[in-house]
Amino acid sequence: MNRVARAAAAGLSAVAAVAARDLLQREHTLLRNFPVLGHARYLLESVGPELRQYLVAGNNEERPFTRDQRRWVYASAKGANNYFGFGTDNDLEYTAGYPVINHRTFGRAVPKTNVHAGSDVDLPGAKVLGAARGRRQAFRPASVINISAMSFGSLSGAAVEALNRGAALAGCLHNTGEGGLSRHHRHGGELVMQIGTAYFGCRDDEGRFDLQRLKDLVAGAPVRALEIKLSQGAKPGLGGVLPAAKVSPEIAEARGVPVGVDCISPSRHAEFSDADSLLDWVELLAAETGLPVGIKAAVGDMAFWDELTDLMAGTGRGVDFVTVDGGEGGTGAAPLIFTDSVSLPFQLGFSRVYATFARKGLHEGVTFVGGGKLGLPDNAVVAFALGCDMVNVAREAMLAIGCIQAQKCHTDTCPTGVATQNAWLSHGLDPALKSVRAANYVRTLRRDLLKVAEACGVEHPGLIDSGSVEILTGRTASTPLHEVYGYEPDWALPSAADRAEIARLMTGERDQGGSAPPSADAVG
Repeated sequence: MNRVARAAAAGLSAVAAVAARDLLQREHTLLRNFPVLGHARYLLESVGPELRQYLVAGNNEERPFTRDQRRWVYASAKGANNYFGFGTDNDLEYTAGYPVINHRTFGRAVPKTNVHAGSDVDLPGAKVLGAARGRRQAFRPASVINISAMSFGSLSGAAVEALNRGAALAGCLHNTGEGGLSRHHRHGGELVMQIGTAYFGCRDDEGRFDLQRLKDLVAGAPVRALEIKLSQGAKPGLGGVLPAAKVSPEIAEARGVPVGVDCISPSRHAEFSDADSLLDWVELLAAETGLPVGIKAAVGDMAFWDELTDLMAGTGRGVDFVTVDGGEGGTGAAPLIFTDSVSLPFQLGFSRVYATFARKGLHEGVTFVGGGKLGLPDNAVVAFALGCDMVNVAREAMLAIGCIQAQKCHTDTCPTGVATQNAWLSHGLDPALKSVRAANYVRTLRRDLLKVAEACGVEHPGLIDSGSVEILTGRTASTPLHEVYGYEPDWALPSAADRAEIARLMTGERDQGGSAPPSADAVG
């Protein structure tokens, strides 16, 4: 028998073996009815996202980020041409809920002629974070665009390092996520330390919160603020498990947990049980560390927010910032019912929370941060018009450092090494190179937001008011944003003092003699 015949016989034998197994197994009806051929269905199913992404889907059909949106992020991150030709793909006439930004023919803002592709612009926060409550380490954020909470564990060490280096280059804040402060967070970027239900990084050997460990941690790292995570948009009210196989020595060290043991995040905090005890804990952390302290939450039942604001108005205790995460936010892994149906989408949830603070006269003393697909200019503009002082970007930052939306975050097989602990996959991600792309993306988003603000006749996106955005309700009608969400006049505008401060900052002036950058502006 010649070599070709032997190969053919071996191939036929292999096919026959597969057919025999398919016919005898009982788990898959499709394979019993269509032995061998039925495997093609599972192959096509496994590569379905890739087929749709590259061959089938239109520019605006994919979710959670369309091809156009991804292209804009990729081009921005690479410093390439991120313009689009031949007009919009969106169906403006028939898309109810579509936001339209009202430009002005004349405005008080004079556009900067040197703001072009590749330019960086300063977009500092109008509010000094923590100043309203007299925190010792109050500061003015240098950027209204910052990197959102993504833990080391859900992201690879290389990805976290790339984001932190990128934050340093772009002059923005980097939220650690609830997985603790690792060595990958220590590459120059200023940090917001997130404290989750498991108190990773600031817990004792029994898993209880340890104040001294927190103080030691923030004293040895560039932590500018503390964020207490109550919930997140993609899986609110749900705990989490990092399987034992992923709990490497590095992750165990950052989180303060044993190596190779399931790492569990409870669904609720043990240090407080209601809004009153939450505020006590906020004040404790602020007093002991001197840092501004805020909360992050998705929005569901409004009773919590009513109670929180009543206590703030009546007792003098309070949070320094509120991060509202929309239900459209992402996560590495969650049950489908939570990602699809639990918690309000950003615009609806944020507007309800903001209105609750505004009705009680508290909104000017709190910095409002938004999250949930706000790393795209159109979504960010609406967020600022609703009252956001800053926005956080997560998945868009992941795209900037190489994510291709493979949607394999929960499998530990991310092909670009972003959302995995697989050493082989993550070694291909070069933090030094990708940090530049992360910084380019943040800078480009700031530049585009400044362009839109100037088109609206104002100096800063924080000055775009709710009357500057209309929401289409059909082919022949639209409603101003403030009417859609029941805002009172000027609720979503900074105070007169803050408006003047923004104008001053945008002319290039600086506090304390004019030499300090915005991030160094401090109160204490």
